[in-house]
Amino acid sequence: MAARKGCTPSRLALAWVHHQGDDVCPIPGTTQITSLNQNIGALSVKLTQQDMAELESYVSAGVVKGERHALMASTWIASETSPLFSWKAD
Repeated sequence: MAARKGCTPSRLALAWVHHQGDDVCPIPGTTQITSLNQNIGALSVKLTQQDMAELESYVSAGVVKGERHALMASTWIASETSPLFSWKAD
């Protein structure tokens, strides 16, 4: 479906979360500015009710597999993002 929508699987996944309702907002973790920009692109992926049903069928079919990245907890060490205090106005 990502290929049909002209996006990456990651963008499709974020778009799916975004389309869960007005009270749901995906909060992806990233340490790279380029990845942040890619994640923002998920907002332009429009999913129809048919698309949502198809995506739900993938999950219900039990085809989702995999583990979390073992080094995920230490990815902040190589982060390019600015520290939070630099974002706040004085």
